[in-house]
Amino acid sequence: MPAFVQILEFIGTFAFAISGIRLASAKRFDWFGAYVVGVATAIGGGTIRDLLLDVTPFWMTNPIYLICSALALFWVILFGKNLIHLHNTFFIFDSIGLALFTVVGVEKTLALDYPVWVAVIMGTITGAAGGVIRDIFINEIPLIFRKEIYAIACVVGGMVYGLCHWVGMDTILTQIISGAGVFMARTLAVKYKICLPILKGESAEEQTPEK
Repeated sequence: MPAFVQILEFIGTFAFAISGIRLASAKRFDWFGAYVVGVATAIGGGTIRDLLLDVTPFWMTNPIYLICSALALFWVILFGKNLIHLHNTFFIFDSIGLALFTVVGVEKTLALDYPVWVAVIMGTITGAAGGVIRDIFINEIPLIFRKEIYAIACVVGGMVYGLCHWVGMDTILTQIISGAGVFMARTLAVKYKICLPILKGESAEEQTPEK
């Protein structure tokens, strides 16, 4: 994998791990539990991607990802009070990780000679699946299933990458534009409250027959 892509992956790992550990601390997890949540957030999406692409999961060939997650834990321990009380901390770190991991997922899939549409799907899984695992671990409804734009931002970034790749744009510039596309899509959606329509149906109470 190109060195620049590896750097992106390390930064994304650190950012995602912080987002997971930060939420675990809010749920009063101990250090080990918080580390597990951070690791799952950081490597979950990439692990699913690699298994689908039939390659060895990336973290099994290089311990740096587990080390990055440990550093994220120590970062939260040292600066936890400041991080926890900053309203936008989770959003910022989560959006950074989302953008970087989407780019890495698309890049790795294309490097294995899969078509662009598969790369978009793998990029979305890489970016969003770790957050799903994180939310399940902390007993929250996964963010991807709520009204906020999350996985769709990954799809937008993946499509931007595919377009730039198709026109022959420089690889590093393509990665930057694609990552910025994910970050901007997520940020603008939250700022202007852009969301997908909610699928309406009967509630559990409405489905219960009257006695």
